[in-house]
Amino acid sequence: MLDVCLLGTGGMMPLPYRWLTALLVRYNGSSLLIDCGEGTQIAIKEKGWSFKPIDVICFTHYHGDHISGLPGLLLTMGNADRTEPLTLIGPKGLERVVNALRVIAPELPFAIKYVEITEPEQTFEMNGYRLKAFRVNHNVLCYGYSLEVDRAGKFDVERANAARIPQRYWGILQKGETVEDDGTVYTPDMVLGPPRKGLKLTYCTDTRPTDSIEKHAKGADLFICEGMYGEKDKQKKAKEYKHMTFYEAAKIARDADVGEMWLTHYSPSLTHPEEYMDAVREIFPRAVAAKDRRTKELVFED
Repeated sequence: MLDVCLLGTGGMMPLPYRWLTALLVRYNGSSLLIDCGEGTQIAIKEKGWSFKPIDVICFTHYHGDHISGLPGLLLTMGNADRTEPLTLIGPKGLERVVNALRVIAPELPFAIKYVEITEPEQTFEMNGYRLKAFRVNHNVLCYGYSLEVDRAGKFDVERANAARIPQRYWGILQKGETVEDDGTVYTPDMVLGPPRKGLKLTYCTDTRPTDSIEKHAKGADLFICEGMYGEKDKQKKAKEYKHMTFYEAAKIARDADVGEMWLTHYSPSLTHPEEYMDAVREIFPRAVAAKDRRTKELVFED
């Protein structure tokens, strides 16, 4: 299962009741953070989750409201005696940007591994999940992310017995690994049924609608998407500043046939996003105007 917490839902500047953009996902003992705006540390503390398991931090782009919380977070992780390496993933310029921010956090007791995204679409395999980065359309180089967890087919005891596979190898085969025993090779397809539906989370912000978003959000259990503006008269402004309205996000959710959509990254002037949700749900009924620390547990279907 995936534990998903939208730590902050603000865009441009933090508000007393709304921290800046950050998403924290927990899976199999590790944690992935996407973006790290101002207030991320406080939001994690308010949620009651831990900094310690964070082993990957991804950035959509390098505007201040998406990365300004990083130096403080790195210092806090260092003061907690972290020694395990930390992986940072982001668009071109990652190491240069982070090193500039680290002028105020120069000494850390752990190594940082920099992984720059170099292609319009790029896939990373780590910690038991697959992370796909895809380019979107903002006024600087910007990426969205999809996180996918595969689920193997159901173990077939009858097939395992019919093939006379020793029971001590069943667990290994069920994990998708091949076993060789005295010249005999046992493969997972000998005992597993067809792959079952896995889990999928898609996150994108600071962009105009693009085909890449719909493509990568297709069939997602949860789609978290920016909704900078809810007011109908802000369409022109959304186009000018390369952002998205609630209604554009809802159309993507509908066309991508996602399970649920959370809106995020609100303009500071948008104090009550829920006031616009009736019109949004006419386009996509399973839409939510998310608030800070909204949490969901994504679980495999029976």
